[in-house]
Amino acid sequence: MVQVQQLAAGTTIVTVDNVSLDFFKEGEPLPVLADVSLKAGKDELVAVTGPSGCGKSTLLRIIAGLIKASSGNVKILDSEVTGPRDDISMVFQNFVLLPWRTSLDNVAFGLSSRNDLTDSQKKEKAAQALEMAGLTGFEHVYPGELSGGMKQRVGVARALATDPKVLLMDEPFSSLDDLTAERLRQETYTLLINPQTSVQTVILVSHNVEEIIELADSVVVLSARPGRVKGVLKIDLPRPRNKKSQEFFDWVDKVYSLLS
Repeated sequence: MVQVQQLAAGTTIVTVDNVSLDFFKEGEPLPVLADVSLKAGKDELVAVTGPSGCGKSTLLRIIAGLIKASSGNVKILDSEVTGPRDDISMVFQNFVLLPWRTSLDNVAFGLSSRNDLTDSQKKEKAAQALEMAGLTGFEHVYPGELSGGMKQRVGVARALATDPKVLLMDEPFSSLDDLTAERLRQETYTLLINPQTSVQTVILVSHNVEEIIELADSVVVLSARPGRVKGVLKIDLPRPRNKKSQEFFDWVDKVYSLLS
């Protein structure tokens, strides 16, 4: 079982402070993000949305330490993110699985850089992560034999195996059929409130407003490029959320009004 650092409810886990990013095209700056700030607290799922091309996925990669911001900074608790780190994991829209490796080996591959673990310990952690992702019995199955939903579960297991504090999810359900996506959405929130996982907070990028209202505790809406924060909404709805209720539709309308 993962030993999780005990933090008080409401503790800020992720702080994004005035992050800006410029790409360069033919020597000229191309602003992608402009002064973006957000916070994600313990046991909180924060959704980031906005029009296509506004820098949502780029923002996740900055938080993950995969891209360096032009200005501003990201902190996990009191530690600044200066590059990839073990306490941040990411689930991608595309499954990014190695077809010649089994589910177990794909998950264990995510632990390749962990020199503190033996190969057998890596396999053990991979098996535990697959169990948490609901894939017990599929450890030795290859990606080509898995459905889209099961492939994404392997991706989730790979992210969980590193015992992250922060789980970043980039459009993780967009390539799945509706029923599979609905099931995985429910399981995603369960991961966040499951004391057996190390996950303290989740940041989700999505363009699906109904999905956001179903999952998120708060939503950050970005403008068209360069992405700026147009507004932050705290979703005050009891769980489980009734997608057919008038209150649910009212929150959907609030997000759409910020997007327009």
